[in-house]
Amino acid sequence: DLEMLKEVGYCSGIENYSRHISGRKSGEPPATLLNYFPSDFMMFIDESHVTIPQLRGMFAGDKSRKNSLVEYGFRLPSAYDNRPLYFSEIENYMEKVIFVSATPAKYELEKSKQTVEQIIRPTGLVDPEIILKPAKNQIDSLIAEIKKRTEKKERVLVTTLTKRMAEDVAEYLDEINIKAKYLHSEIRTLQRINILKDLRLGKFNVLVGVNLLREGLDLPEVSLVAILDADKEGFLRS
Repeated sequence: DLEMLKEVGYCSGIENYSRHISGRKSGEPPATLLNYFPSDFMMFIDESHVTIPQLRGMFAGDKSRKNSLVEYGFRLPSAYDNRPLYFSEIENYMEKVIFVSATPAKYELEKSKQTVEQIIRPTGLVDPEIILKPAKNQIDSLIAEIKKRTEKKERVLVTTLTKRMAEDVAEYLDEINIKAKYLHSEIRTLQRINILKDLRLGKFNVLVGVNLLREGLDLPEVSLVAILDADKEGFLRS
């Protein structure tokens, strides 16, 4: 690095020597985005039960990575000062903070002056009713539930354990005059968009897939999500 700096005035990873460029003393905290907020800003820490431990561990992780680089001469010791903030330094900015978490840890509970429980979802929708049914005769039970929904011009999502099962279930439903299609990873993105559009338009009533619940789908027309073999583990189920 010294040789490159002497010859051309810069080196790969020159940000590691930001202490010299900004005129900081050894050990002083580096400038971060937090320095550019007004003094009375409000901080939201999402998933705080995970984020707080990550903030605590940032400095140690960075130092551990640089130890070998400095020890073997690839970086100058001042590279240590291009670092994440200590957690105590981050706390200096926590004058107004809201911890957002379904499972707050001890730190958040101790620091909070008030705890607000969120009873409903942010969308304003209450949690859907969950009904458990026996695995025996599940296809017959599924067909009966689908018919109830199709009579009301509503849509149904069905999740299966495997891609092959998704294809087989969709094919079987088609054979008994229930308009159905399948959706899985082998279907191209543009085709997926068209399939979801057709479902919403009512060109078919049932969409069968493996990973539908992880897709983040927003389908107001869907009134039933059926999970086949819900008692069994699969590649994307635990």
